[in-house]
Amino acid sequence: MLSRFAPRAAARSALHAQNQAAHIVRATPVTCMFQARISQRRGYATPAEERDLVIIGGGVTCIEKRGALGGTCLNVGCIPSKSLLNNSHLYHQILHDTKNRGIDVGEVKLNLANMMKAKDTSVNSLTKGIEFLFKKNNVEYIKGTAAFADEYTVAVNLVDGGETSVRGKNIFIATGSESTPFPGLTIDEKKVITSTGAIALEKVPKKMVVIGGGIIGLEMGSVWCRLGADVTVVEFLGQIGGPGMDAEISKNIKKTLEKQGMKFKLNTKVVKGDDSAEIVKLDVEAAKGGKPETLEADVVLVAIGRRPYTAGLGFENIGLETDNKGRLIIDSEYRTKLPHIRVIGDCTFGPMLAHKAEEEAVAAVEFLTKNYGHVNYNAIPSVMYTHPEVAWVGQNEAELKEAGVKYKVGTFPFSANSRAKTNQDSDGMVKFLADAETDRILGVHIVGPNAGEMIAEGTLALEYGASTEDIGRTSHAHPTLAEAFKEAAMATYGKAIHY
Repeated sequence: MLSRFAPRAAARSALHAQNQAAHIVRATPVTCMFQARISQRRGYATPAEERDLVIIGGGVTCIEKRGALGGTCLNVGCIPSKSLLNNSHLYHQILHDTKNRGIDVGEVKLNLANMMKAKDTSVNSLTKGIEFLFKKNNVEYIKGTAAFADEYTVAVNLVDGGETSVRGKNIFIATGSESTPFPGLTIDEKKVITSTGAIALEKVPKKMVVIGGGIIGLEMGSVWCRLGADVTVVEFLGQIGGPGMDAEISKNIKKTLEKQGMKFKLNTKVVKGDDSAEIVKLDVEAAKGGKPETLEADVVLVAIGRRPYTAGLGFENIGLETDNKGRLIIDSEYRTKLPHIRVIGDCTFGPMLAHKAEEEAVAAVEFLTKNYGHVNYNAIPSVMYTHPEVAWVGQNEAELKEAGVKYKVGTFPFSANSRAKTNQDSDGMVKFLADAETDRILGVHIVGPNAGEMIAEGTLALEYGASTEDIGRTSHAHPTLAEAFKEAAMATYGKAIHY
């Protein structure tokens, strides 16, 4: 997407670039709205105090309505969901997977309130950590809801009452995204929930139906399945994990999740829903037409995707427009048609991933302060934190076929990896896709234990244009799960040793 590339050494730290600016006004990454707060030792900004940069939704005078820093990812997304995923996995493992390990346990009970407390403790600790960093780096933080008053002025309705405004020579918009609602169902975060409600249920549902078999639906569905819910996932497509996940990997994780108790209805669409009674009813049928069926659940998780949060931000006051998906249109340097206003993260193009937004923040600040920046959109990893985890970077087979690229495939199963076998956690595989002629790595796909950590090696290899032979000839410690990564690479250009 970017036409200008920076030397890697020059594109390391957005924070360093920000600290060089005289007064940077920045907002925390938020999924839902413009938000802002000022640190206690500084007065509220006035229209006369013009800033060099105002960032709405991202970080240095912070317009943040939520009342806690870190945006969706930290408050109601990545971080709390990973706490529940980790702790629900421990509970499920103690309940079902100790006897064969020589560990005898007594009665195992779920204390859901304490599990939620552990999640909240993690979130609060991290949000307070950001507040500390703000104070340490003289970051101004305004708590309130903001909208454009004019091209250079952001008006803020303060959470504690009153109003203020901030002027900026430059303004960044980083307002994130929100859950896409399902027509006909009313989200109350109790009975019909989004991911926000899924991390805060007060009891384990007897039956849960998940509309959407993408990453969020599978992660949250697996949490409640482990804790005892009867979970059914309804997915319009013919595979789970979303279109970015390699089809072979998708089939592999589906089998594993089914063994754990999750049920799937693929190639199935939800025609309508009725949430008027205590039990929610969903009418479903085959995506291409077929016999209808009614599903019932005491909790329905709507996980059909996310949409950019761009409503209510006063764009009509400055002439900014969005495309048919609600995304703000930008050029190769993240500028809107008003060059002093730039956009990063979920509210513009690209995958809705926190680390993608972070890379764009670095590049956008460097474009502003140094006139160059760099993000390699072909090397942005994705991770699904089920157990086993699924992770990938680069292209999948379907994308290579569509592009007409000649490629070769190499795989290695964790069932042949000594560490995975010893850990009694050997479901899954590592898969490489490489150019048929040059052996350059085009994509890496992993389903298995610790996949989310292992994908970093694949991302680094892709970033630096490595071949599978480069990986295969690099020593990997024994015994480690990462040896499966090396052997899958060897299988791509030659032959694996242990399979």
